[in-house]
Amino acid sequence: MSDHNAPQPSLSSQTVFDEWPPELRALFDGTLAIANTGFTASLCAADRAHRVRTALLGAGELLAPDARTLAFALWPSSRTAQSVIATGRATLAFVFDDAFYQVHLDARRVPLDDVPLTCFVGTIESGEIQRVGYARLTNGIVFELTDAQSALARWREQLDWLKRAASAAA
Repeated sequence: MSDHNAPQPSLSSQTVFDEWPPELRALFDGTLAIANTGFTASLCAADRAHRVRTALLGAGELLAPDARTLAFALWPSSRTAQSVIATGRATLAFVFDDAFYQVHLDARRVPLDDVPLTCFVGTIESGEIQRVGYARLTNGIVFELTDAQSALARWREQLDWLKRAASAAA
């Protein structure tokens, strides 16, 4: 006879953080080490009408210059950029190391001269790592570069802009 009141094994775990774990900071270090893996993150921001706006970002569009910061760039006319400007908040979600990551950011626009994108620098408000015991997340949204050489050149330039933005925000 089973004991219905016995504790059940946990089917899920959640870890909270306010600084990038070392493996994530290495992921967003600007070296493009994961550029060809198809890594994609979803950056979401709610607009004033509470509609969620989303931009999909690759490795060359994210930079963690220190343990609590994330710099990112968006097209100025995008609804996501306008929502982040209006609210100062964004959430980055992605799959990495068999888990789902969600990072809540306080973000501000950092104007840079001669840069066609809108650069933001965000501080981690809180982050969560979610895992389940019965399954491994192997990927989320994944892309394949159709013109890798051109994309990597553009990302290198964009990472230079993000480094400038992070320095200007400090």
